[in-house]
Amino acid sequence: MSSNLYERLGGRDAVFTAVELFYDRVLGDPMLKPFFDDIPMKEQKAKQRAFLAMAFGGPATPKAVDLTESHAASVAKGMTDEHFDAVVGHLGATLESMGVPAEDIAEVAAIAESTRDAIFGRVPA
Repeated sequence: MSSNLYERLGGRDAVFTAVELFYDRVLGDPMLKPFFDDIPMKEQKAKQRAFLAMAFGGPATPKAVDLTESHAASVAKGMTDEHFDAVVGHLGATLESMGVPAEDIAEVAAIAESTRDAIFGRVPA
């Protein structure tokens, strides 16, 4: 078994599928959908695929992403830790529906959790 989470999840194709299924769940959630009303979803999905691939140990995109900046509009719209928790829950449920083992889902959740403070701009200066 590979120690690389990206490969264990199934690589590029699995990340592509996961992002599609994930956004189906997120956009179907009345608490989360309003944060995506003005977002071009084709571009959002591409950004999410690139971010997840990199975060899981796959190919990295050459452009670094400032998580505080990229989520500023959502935070300004009222995004809270409750919303973040819901997003992480949808990601876990998506991976579970794809047959990903619980230990890998836990690793994904830990990676997501590691971004929380940056997303909300709470990272110490």
